[in-house]
Amino acid sequence: MAKVPLGVVNSEVAFSRIGEGMPQIFSKNANGVARFVIWGSCAVLLIAAAIGIILPRSDLVMGVGEPLAQPVPFSHKHHVGQLGIDCRYCHNGVETSSSAGLPATEVCMTCHSQLFTNADMLAPVRASLANGKPIEWQRVNSVPDFVFFNHAIHINKGVACETCHGEVDEMPLTRRAHTLSMEWCLGCHRNPQSNLRPPQDVFLMHWQPPEDIADIRRKLIGMLDIHPETMTDCYVCHR
Repeated sequence: MAKVPLGVVNSEVAFSRIGEGMPQIFSKNANGVARFVIWGSCAVLLIAAAIGIILPRSDLVMGVGEPLAQPVPFSHKHHVGQLGIDCRYCHNGVETSSSAGLPATEVCMTCHSQLFTNADMLAPVRASLANGKPIEWQRVNSVPDFVFFNHAIHINKGVACETCHGEVDEMPLTRRAHTLSMEWCLGCHRNPQSNLRPPQDVFLMHWQPPEDIADIRRKLIGMLDIHPETMTDCYVCHR
């Protein structure tokens, strides 16, 4: 058997004694704690990223279902649902313009010069007529400035008011029915057929499709010159 040099033996003994005398810095559970902290941090970052992506597009942030305070508490439920006033009476640009338009004070006073003439809630309407300043309505449904939206093209292609705005005839105060986010709009642009109806029916509330609606919608795609294959191109909404 080969002899181990005396210097090597002495070094090994010295190191073993040094190790015996050193206190243990980390506990036996240190590795488990380190893994928990590392994986926990990763999970927190992933959750934070998910919240950052989902929350801004949520109904809560977009204000879906929340009515806005208005200068006059105009009720679509009363005017549309109970009186049966057509959308176009107040929003007269909806068939011909990118903007549906808001009614001029004179339109309101067509009726209210005779009805509820002294009602307190209509004081801003009377003041607007007297001083010539339009009523400053708070916009409920809107898209960002970099998005081009045309009401007329949607109406003339068979997309109904209630598809985007909900059943306004049941709204005492107008509220947003959908997020109107890019993702929501693209869902229809990818598959418009499921949201089409005959153009003469686009202003009807609670419309019930006939039994042969699938066949009607297939025909409308051709008749109304709708091209789903190009409707998701960027230039359609961003010009």
